[in-house]
Amino acid sequence: MTSLLDDLLNGLALGAVYALVALGFVVIFKASGVINFAQGSLLLFGGYLTAVLHDDLGFAGALAVAVLATALLAGALDRLLLQRGEPDPRMAHVQTIVTIGVDIVLLTDLSRRIGGDLLSLGDPWGDSVVTLGSVTVADSRLAAIAVSAVAIAAVFALFRFTPWGLSLRAAAEDTEAAALMGVRLSRVRMLAWCLAGALAALAAVFLAAFPAPGLERTTGQIALKAFPAAILGGMASPPGALAGSLLIGLTEALVAGHQSDLHVLGEGFGDVAPYAVMVLVLLVRPTGLFGAKGAARV
Repeated sequence: MTSLLDDLLNGLALGAVYALVALGFVVIFKASGVINFAQGSLLLFGGYLTAVLHDDLGFAGALAVAVLATALLAGALDRLLLQRGEPDPRMAHVQTIVTIGVDIVLLTDLSRRIGGDLLSLGDPWGDSVVTLGSVTVADSRLAAIAVSAVAIAAVFALFRFTPWGLSLRAAAEDTEAAALMGVRLSRVRMLAWCLAGALAALAAVFLAAFPAPGLERTTGQIALKAFPAAILGGMASPPGALAGSLLIGLTEALVAGHQSDLHVLGEGFGDVAPYAVMVLVLLVRPTGLFGAKGAARV
């Protein structure tokens, strides 16, 4: 029972962090119809900045700079590389392919800078743990749940209560009608990219924190486990991204905790478990858990 509770807490923490990245996928898709495959490299960029700046600025200062810089980089990528004149939803598939090239360029440069090192982000939790009854959990896991919950609540508040959120929902529903009603589509999608970049930089802190050994050049690839979470939720549904992320996080933690019982599926099954869950769910619900049956944007 103790082992199960450990796995559930770890899965909840992982799911909360994956939700930050998955929301980035969703908000960009809602704003522009683009699937941003550069999300993992943006996460690595934010984590790298936090790692190299925390000695001079402290953890909080370095994280603030990293979140802002990653948001600006994401917005600049959209504005300078993807947007040409007025946004055209028909070009979304081409822009999606462009994000793959952007990801390769960013990952190549960041991998060169990081090399084989393991970088510490200077987080205040370190390797400390806390005992809750019979369960021992890392402080970083509890921090991941708390911080992610606050960030996710703030994102949902932006969607629901701000003019930008209203514009985003209008653009996702009918791009042409939103433009005719005065919605500045280019600004809406650029801000969506900025938000996705900021969330990715925040997620980097917890993906590199204990029990992980630190930030390494493959950390950005771990973030791509949030992609099946976004697909599971319906791709254009923020609540779906949250539900899908929790499902993926719990699946990964439970598979890792019972790897010895699942050896018949192979030693690396934990790495593909999120994608296996995605395929199984999509076989039953092709539009995802929260996807609209009539959705046509791809």
